[in-house]
Amino acid sequence: MAETKEELVQGEIIEALPSAMFRVEFPDGQVILSYLAGKMRLHRIKVLIGDRVMVKLDPYGGKGRIVKRL
Repeated sequence: MAETKEELVQGEIIEALPSAMFRVEFPDGQVILSYLAGKMRLHRIKVLIGDRVMVKLDPYGGKGRIVKRL
């Protein structure tokens, strides 16, 4: 099985967008577009502006997946 090179990074929600999409800012100042993970949607975990979250980054640098609310 191929191993993926995704990494977990801690960030903060700065903007909420439609369809469970969010803008997340990281401590280094980088801002990316992220979507809510399926398990978080399934268990109806709410994410609000200002929340600290763990984001699994796409290996190609396009988007991120929010996997945990801190």
